[in-house]
Amino acid sequence: MRTVQITLEEDLVQAVDRAADRLDQSRSAFTRAALRTALARLAVQAREQQHQAGYLQQPVTPDEFDAWEGEQVWGTDATRRDSVVHVQNP
Repeated sequence: MRTVQITLEEDLVQAVDRAADRLDQSRSAFTRAALRTALARLAVQAREQQHQAGYLQQPVTPDEFDAWEGEQVWGTDATRRDSVVHVQNP
């Protein structure tokens, strides 16, 4: 691991310390996890933007997925019983 120095506002340091204490982590461990989470979110955003740009360049046609509709196998209630979630209305 490499040691780095960063400058943070006092209120941010205090908030990080409180959160790290609640999680029984060091400030460094909490900050590493927060930075990893932020980087992962940026990667997802980049992929979403790329996906959106692709669909803007080549939009879906109205019948593009029609051929797959007949290929979907939903099964019967007897074969799906283990995977079906039954929700009761309150």
